Amino acid sequence: MPIKKSAQKALRQTHKRTLVNRVIKVNIVDLQKKLEKAISQKKNSEVKSLLSELAQAVDKAVKTNVMKKNTASRMKSRLQKAANKIS
Repeated sequence: MPIKKSAQKALRQTHKRTLVNRVIKVNIVDLQKKLEKAISQKKNSEVKSLLSELAQAVDKAVKTNVMKKNTASRMKSRLQKAANKIS
């Protein structure tokens, strides 16, 4: 355990940030799984709505430095490519 007050505060901040970031990442993974399932079932309207929802969540994660820009771009690109195949 940290001894100095500043180290204790840093530890508290790290725990808070970790929890918030984990929630964001889990949300993105859940959306990804839903989208991939909709793509495999060829539900075109559901795919479009999930794709925009996922893109929005990923962009917000990039803005808050939860995810790197290129990772987000690659993820969106691959899912868009898969979605385009069914339509």
